[in-house]
Amino acid sequence: MAKSVKPKEADTYIDASGVYDFESKMTQEEINALFTNGGAGTHNSIYRGKFLGTSVTPEQWEAIANGTFKGLYIGDYWTINGVNWRNAMFDPFLNCGDIPLTKHHSLILPDTCLYNAKMNESNTTTGGYVGSAMYKSGLSQAKQMIKAAFGEHVLKHRLCLTNDVKNGRASGGAWYDSEADLMCEQMAFGGSIFSPVSDGSSVPYNYRLETSQLPLFRYNPDLICTGENMWLRDVITASHFAFINYDGSAGYVTASLSLGVRPYFCIGVVEV
Repeated sequence: MAKSVKPKEADTYIDASGVYDFESKMTQEEINALFTNGGAGTHNSIYRGKFLGTSVTPEQWEAIANGTFKGLYIGDYWTINGVNWRNAMFDPFLNCGDIPLTKHHSLILPDTCLYNAKMNESNTTTGGYVGSAMYKSGLSQAKQMIKAAFGEHVLKHRLCLTNDVKNGRASGGAWYDSEADLMCEQMAFGGSIFSPVSDGSSVPYNYRLETSQLPLFRYNPDLICTGENMWLRDVITASHFAFINYDGSAGYVTASLSLGVRPYFCIGVVEV
């Protein structure tokens, strides 16, 4: 049997077949360094799901601020005030928007809905997401919970949001500041499911920065399904918004029903 050798440059063994035997001696960061350059691209590609503590440490804030995201991976989470807050994507809005977000950041999503609320008191999508009771006041409690957990580290970023609906289609929109908002179908499922699409003459106003599925859901689809019905912000008809069914499937439902509120937001360092 060929003898294993221990290279000087790494605390690991390589046998005669060239197979690495890390023997739990290397950290995740050291293993990644062998094959990658680090940064958001690498850290968006690795699901770990590690408990990070009950608050963000100074070292973790520094790793977010400098864009290395050292020690942070998709699915890693902090438990603060009884809520698991998970890293769902790193730098999704970097240099994006009509006013670009230039600070490195992590997109955070709670494991479950924070509470239930209606999109509107009646079954209408008039005014789109921006015109809804959810946008105007229904997210206030969530924003308070988020600020209580992360304080001044909640970063505002810009989103293009629907503010007008005609014939059941999103027909207008504009750029708005976002601190916490509902996900869209693309973030949850990786594409539009029920959102209206162009019929060759009418093009819905579905402009958005969130054009792909969150890595959190891509690598661990179990986290899409929480056993709760939860709102998405997409206009589907004159009376329906999109939602995630309790069984994990995509759906649409009348605006006056009370469903789960599971907003996302971004954290970072305001001043470096």
